[in-house]
Amino acid sequence: MTDRETLEELNREYIASVQGSDVKRFREILADDFLNTNPDGSLLDKAGFLKQIAPPAKIRDLACHDVNVRVMGDFAIVHARTSYSHLDGRPGSGRYTDIWARRGGRWLCVAAQVARS
Repeated sequence: MTDRETLEELNREYIASVQGSDVKRFREILADDFLNTNPDGSLLDKAGFLKQIAPPAKIRDLACHDVNVRVMGDFAIVHARTSYSHLDGRPGSGRYTDIWARRGGRWLCVAAQVARS
């Protein structure tokens, strides 16, 4: 697979892991020094993010759209838009930016920022 194909697959797995509260997969694809900026502006390290993602998701039907993967050597940036439904059926949407780094021959997510509208 090309780097772009690998990152597109990792992006799909990341989104599926959010929806499925898949802490195990996140432990594998997040760098140890990973940082996440939440929609409220709070900043979480990897341990904090895993704790936040562990409970069942409060949304369903999470999907990503307009995925833009930019590979810059050993770094890559993924921009995309999301759509989902709240548990009460209300629609939701947002955007995210994930930053990936090739470390030890593997792509790992080193940072993420999420915005919701």
